[in-house]
Amino acid sequence: MSKIGFVGLGIMGSPMAGHLIAAGHEVYLFNIPSIPQALIDAGGKACSCGKEVAQKADIIITMVPDTPHVAAALFDANGIAEGLSAGKIVVDMSSISPIETKEFAKKINALGCEYLDAPVSGGEVGAKNATLSIMVGGSQASFDTVKPLFDLMGKNITLVGGNGDGQTAKVANQIIVALNIEAVAEALLFAAKAGADPAKVREALMGGFASSKILEIHGDRMVKRTFNPGFRIELHQKDLNLALSSARKLGLSLPNTATAQELFNSCAAHGGSAWDHSGMVRALELMANFEIGQKA
Repeated sequence: MSKIGFVGLGIMGSPMAGHLIAAGHEVYLFNIPSIPQALIDAGGKACSCGKEVAQKADIIITMVPDTPHVAAALFDANGIAEGLSAGKIVVDMSSISPIETKEFAKKINALGCEYLDAPVSGGEVGAKNATLSIMVGGSQASFDTVKPLFDLMGKNITLVGGNGDGQTAKVANQIIVALNIEAVAEALLFAAKAGADPAKVREALMGGFASSKILEIHGDRMVKRTFNPGFRIELHQKDLNLALSSARKLGLSLPNTATAQELFNSCAAHGGSAWDHSGMVRALELMANFEIGQKA
């Protein structure tokens, strides 16, 4: 069994760490503001800071919200970098900037350690069910070492390329997810406004070429008006910011990504930063002055 560190125990990190504990690994935990008691009760070992986690573990995983949080977890005082010794592996499973990821990897490599960026897709449901898709950037040797741990947390695990390529794949994933949410929202809003039962329309579409996970899961949320996260709009805004800022640097235009971001921005302006990202439909409903579920 491995000695694993896990820093960042929120909606996603807690169940992911739980799978590692359940598999019998020695898991050292740190989280701000506190470590979930359920993980300690399950056998996880509480640590006072990231430095302590890194001192005790051979493989250290981070799962925090954004690029600045990863930087802080790694390089602030009493952070992970201060506790590293040569030969250890740092695995960042957060969704952050591909450009900053490459810089973080260089700093960790300079300490004699390996670095993998391994962002995930699948949301809270995937984290709980250990069915996440995991997109990895880094060396083949480090990937092979950590792969048995990835297998405990996910199902579709791919070494995309070098450091930063995992994060690039995740940004691409978030573009696709956002645009699919927008398409499903438009379709169900159109159906409802036209007088059809949106639940029945969704059911009919699930059997055809328009079928998708987004239609299955988020279409159901839109019909039932269940916008508790899930995956918060503010986090998807962060991911699309990464897409759009990177696109500017690459000289690309991503017009529909920009539109999806503006719809998320509208939701946030109406108090919806913490809604599930399926709540994008509310921005379209506001423009239509009509909600899915009401009578046309």
